[in-house]
Order: sequence, then C-alpha cells, then structure tokens
Amino acid sequence: MITKQFIIGGMSCAACSSAVEKVTRKLVSVTESSVNLTTGIMTITFDEQALSDEEIIRKVERAGFRAKLHIDKSKEEKKEEEAVMEDEVHKTRTHLIINIILAIPLLYISMGHMVPFPMPLPAVLDMHHSPLNFALAQLILTTVILFNGRKFYLAGFKSLFRGHPNMDSLVAIGTGSAYLYSLVMTFLIRTDGTAVHNLYYESAAIVVTLVMVGKYMEGRSKNKTKDAIRKLMELAPDTACVLRDGEQTEVPVEQVGRGELILIRPGDKVPLDGTITEGRTTVDESMLTGESIPVEKEAGSEVIGGSVNYQGAVTVEVTRVGADTTLARIVKMMEDAQGRKAPISKLADTVAGYFVPAVMCIAFVAAVVWALLGHDVAFVLTIFVSVLVIACPCALGLATPTAIMVGTGLGAGNGILIKSGEALEIAHKADAVVLDKTGTITEGKPAVMNIISHDKDEDLLLQIAASCEQASEHPLGRAIVDESKKRGLPLLKAEEFQSVTGQGIEAVIGGDTYYIGNRKLCESLGIGLGAYGKAAEAIASKGQTPMFVVQKPGRPEDGAEEASAPAGIISVADPVKETSRDAVARMKELGLQVYMLTGDNRLTAEYIGGKVGVDHVVAEVLPQDKANVVEKLQNEGRRVMMVGDGINDAPALVQADVGVAIGSGSDIAIDSGDMVLMKSDLNDVYKAIRLSNATIRNIKQNLFWAFFYNSCGIPLAAGALYAINGTLLNPVFAGLAMSLSSVTVVGNALRLRRLKL
Repeated sequence: MITKQFIIGGMSCAACSSAVEKVTRKLVSVTESSVNLTTGIMTITFDEQALSDEEIIRKVERAGFRAKLHIDKSKEEKKEEEAVMEDEVHKTRTHLIINIILAIPLLYISMGHMVPFPMPLPAVLDMHHSPLNFALAQLILTTVILFNGRKFYLAGFKSLFRGHPNMDSLVAIGTGSAYLYSLVMTFLIRTDGTAVHNLYYESAAIVVTLVMVGKYMEGRSKNKTKDAIRKLMELAPDTACVLRDGEQTEVPVEQVGRGELILIRPGDKVPLDGTITEGRTTVDESMLTGESIPVEKEAGSEVIGGSVNYQGAVTVEVTRVGADTTLARIVKMMEDAQGRKAPISKLADTVAGYFVPAVMCIAFVAAVVWALLGHDVAFVLTIFVSVLVIACPCALGLATPTAIMVGTGLGAGNGILIKSGEALEIAHKADAVVLDKTGTITEGKPAVMNIISHDKDEDLLLQIAASCEQASEHPLGRAIVDESKKRGLPLLKAEEFQSVTGQGIEAVIGGDTYYIGNRKLCESLGIGLGAYGKAAEAIASKGQTPMFVVQKPGRPEDGAEEASAPAGIISVADPVKETSRDAVARMKELGLQVYMLTGDNRLTAEYIGGKVGVDHVVAEVLPQDKANVVEKLQNEGRRVMMVGDGINDAPALVQADVGVAIGSGSDIAIDSGDMVLMKSDLNDVYKAIRLSNATIRNIKQNLFWAFFYNSCGIPLAAGALYAINGTLLNPVFAGLAMSLSSVTVVGNALRLRRLKL
C-alpha cells in the first residue's frame, strides 16, 4: 500500500469534495480517500500494483473535476503558484466590481418604483410608458452580470450532468430558472402588457453578485489561513555567501551543496542548516522555536536555516540542504497537517454528500405543493429559486478545515508543530500523559551538581579531574570537563591516560597518579570510602552519580604509595529542566494523570519523579518495552499522550493516541510523533492541549452556525412564514444569507489567531 496526494481542481463546496471521495473510494485496492476542500488536496491510500496514478486521475476527471499528482515544489515554484492564485483573485475582483456597478442601475430600474419615496425614471425606461424597453434594459444588464459569473453555470451544470450536483448547481438552476422565465415574459410583453410584472432579472443578477462577493471574501480569508506557511517560507534567504577556493561567492541557496562552507555576517539570515566551524555569535531562533532569548553559538554549535545572526561573523559547514533542512521539513509538516482531515469533519462531509440532492428535492416539492394550492407561476418560481439559493453546503465544508489551518498556523507560531488535524482533535481528549525522563523531563546531558572534598580546594579538585578526563569520551567525564571550562579553569597536562572498563579512568598529572570513577574502582584499588561513604549514599539517593577522585603519590611504574581514602567526590547527574515541575503541575490542572517512564534504577527514578511531581513512576523499563507500557494504559481505557525525544521512544510515540516529540531529540522520534515541540519545553504540552481545546470548540461553533443557517433558511425559503403571516422570502435575501453563512464560518475560524496560549 502507498499513500499519495493529488491536487483536485474545480471544487466549490463540500458536496464536491464528498463526490471526489465517493468515486475514488470505489476504485480497486483503495483503502482510504480523503479530500480537503480548503487546500484542494486529496490524500489516497491504494495498492500501486493494482491501480495507477493515471487511472485515479481519469476517474476524478470523469466525475467532472481536475486532478494532478501533488509534487513537492521548490520555493520559486510555490511563489509562481501563489502569483497565479493572486492573479485569479484579481480577475475575480475585477468581475465583481463590474457586477456591483451594473447591479446599482439594475436595482434602480427594476425596484425603484417600489420604494416609499419617488425615484423617477426617464419615460423611455418607465415600465408604464415603455414596458419593453424597461424589460430590455434589465435583460442587457443581467446578461453581462451572469456572463461575469459564468463560472457558476459552467461548473454547476457540468457537475449536475455528471451526477454530482454541488452548490454551483443550486445557484445555476435557481438563477438560470429566474433568468429564463424573465426572458419568456419579455417576449410576451408585445402581446400581453401584464407580463412586465413577472420579471425576475434582478433576482438572478443580484443573487449571482452576492454569491460572488461571498466567494471572493471566502477566497481572501482562505489565503489568510495560509499566512503561517508563507511567513515560514520567507524566513530563509534566497542566496548564501559560499567560501570556494578562498573566495567569497554569492550564489542561490539551491546551488549550495552539503559540506560546503558559508560565511554568515552579523545581521544576516542563516540560509541553511549547518555547524559553526569558526567564530562566536548569538542567534535569534524565535521565528522557528518561539524562544525570544537569543542563543549563544560557538564552534561546534548547530545553526538552523531561517534564524538571524546577531553579533559575530561565523563560518558554517552546511549539513542539510533542500527538503532536508529544518525549515523545509517544518513547512512540509504544516502542509501535510493542513491537507489532512480531522475525524470530526467526516460528519460534515457525509451530510454535504446528501445535502445538495436533498435541497433540490425540497425545492421541487415545495414548488409543486404551492402550485397545487393554486398560486401563479411567479410565486412558485420565487419559492423554487429561494430554496435553491439559500442552501449553503459551503459553510459545512469550510467549518473544519479553516479552523484546522488556523490552529496549526497558531501552533507553529508558538513553536508547536502539528502534523495532522487528527492529532489536533485527539489531544484535548487525552487523560494520561507519559513522559520519558531523559531529555524530556531532564536536560538529557549530564552536568556537575556538587563537589565535596575535606582537604582540597573545590576548584583544584575539579581542575585535576577535568584534566584527567579531557581525553575521555564518556558523558560523565565530558560533564566534568564542561564544568571546568565554565569556571575558566585551565586544563593541566595529563599523561598515561587509561580507561578502566566499567569503573573509570587513570592518568598521571605532575608526577602523581589519579583515579576517577565509581565505587567499584575504589574497591578494586583496595581503598576504603571513609567519611565519603555516607556522602556518596546521600548523592545516590538524589538520583546523582558520585564520581570518586583518588590520588596516589608517584607514577604507577614507580610503585606509587597507597592512598588511604579518596581526595573527594564530584557528583554528576542529568539535571531536571527548570520548566519541568511547573509543566507537570499545569498538566495535572487539566485533569491529566502524569506518568514518568525511564530505564533508570528505581531509586533515581523515584527521586526525579518526586522532584517534578508526577503521579506515577515506571522505572527500569527496557527501550523495547516502552510501547508496551503505553499499550497497557490504553487497554485500561485511557487516551494516552506520549512525550519523548530518543530513538528508543519512537515505538511508544507511534503506539500512543498522540505522540509528542521533543524538537531537540532524534530525527526518528520527530518523524514518529504527531506533534513536535520546537522549544523542547514541557510547558508546550499544556499549550498544545489548550490549542486543541480551542480549535475543536471553534469547529463545533462553525458546524452549529452552518447547520443553523440551513435549518432556519430552507423552511423560510420554502414558504413556511407565508403560510403563517403572508411573508415570502425574496431570492435576493436568500443569496445574501447564503453568502453570509460562509463568511461567518471563515471569520469565526480566523478569530483563533488571536488566542494567547
């Protein structure tokens, strides 16, 4: 099975997207087909051996729509595509302006005599003096207006004849009927002067104009929902200063290869991901991570394409180019998220699939009933046109995708990348959150926590230990070296470095032999812990690792004197992130049960768990068993959100209802998660759940208004009020109500952008 995306053209409402889904799901080997109305993308899963891309495209085209394979485009291609879309919007605006200008005299001619105050017309256009001219003037104006709105007729009748009627079909049938009826009445004026009272040109013209206004505003609003992606794409510069053969050359970023050196000056944007090889600086990564404080960078530090270099000039070796860069992957994630449907949208799509045929039946039945009750053709036509025009499947189709698009954009602006609408919907239903310890609750990088020595200066003991460890690759040894550098202690020359497997290291400094390692090392050397024994136990109870520093005068080959006790202890641990305790407390406020999952021993795990305030600690878990722990919670009826950063967390992230990857973690974990926290801050889990809550609430509001408009509007248009008090809905107001329903739904979705997480 393979999943591909196709761009679908010619869709105007949810009935269209539903029709495409129906025809493609009937194809052989297709297991899933989902069409997003807002983005115009169909995501389809099928067997490539049994079905080809061409067959899928032909099937969609036979249903009356356009289709082509969705291919990842370059930045320039996307800009060109946007320019074409902008041109389309500009053409629509031009046609709309012409229609509005023509609609004013049309309304004046056709309805001026109905207002309470006098609105005089020249005799040549007056319905009493020149009824034929009165009708012909309206015919000419209406014909131009309908020609400008011909898109509705071309698409509407095409869909109708293909057996998939949509919103355009409703508008085309309704306004077309009014226009043709008025045309017949115009021909009858010569023989029957009363026919001039049965003209509905203004209804057809004004309804089309109002629908065009709604569509134009809807299109502009849709473009606003894509602002987050557009802004992200604009972050990276188009060119880079590459160092080739000792010369600086300005070249387009597409021509820069992996491994090349680029120069980034103060104030420049970083063009591509890379590692600093020379220089120091501070970099603003706020647009990508949401973190407002500039980050210190030096040789060996990674920089992200799209971030801004503040102070020093740095040389960077490019590590990722093209679609592999962090920025390109973020854009891809967001495009995928906005192209996928949330489960809640299936309700609206199912309704929309039956909606248009149902409305056409209601319009026909209502017209027949009123005709049988003895009403004239003009009355029956008003009922027929009003019912067709007021129905709005657009609002139903836009309710979910617009909110999802705005929600994912808001998340990205806060450093939370959401890969799918489904993840955004499920997140707020989670009642248990499982947190990996290392790299999620803790920093994921050991650091020196404390130094204890009864007879040596603290800095001297650290300097000696760091000097011995400078050749070591062990994470605990690197932590000691890093702490020494942080304190500005110069490293001494160490000789005869040796690693003692499972115990520690040995080295000679200034003629004396030093051993640095665990309790086993002291036991193998026959050294008692003395007064340091209790201190070591207290350190271990806090989840820290005691590293004993032992000094023996003389070199090993000289027969060094035995040391009676260690010279001191350096405790090393993976420190808890500053934000972890606060983040756990916030999760518990939301009613979540918080679990901490770790492979560490129970003593260390219980200490860390108690420090941050989790509800449950699951310790000594093997990497391959993490997914089993998540599955067990799911079997107990819990909706589980898993948060992790390592390769060993990937199976658990996939198993969970919602997998949340830490942005600083492994690529495999990031690919496995449904969400990515770019700031690597657990507080963003709380924000993601709040965002999920707000988005789903917004979707429900949108669906309510969409159903409310149709539930009230259709009976009103069918003549329900006429039966009670003689009030009949004019098709013009029906068209206005239909346009307003779409604009209301999209406008409500855009309100989400103001949410403060």
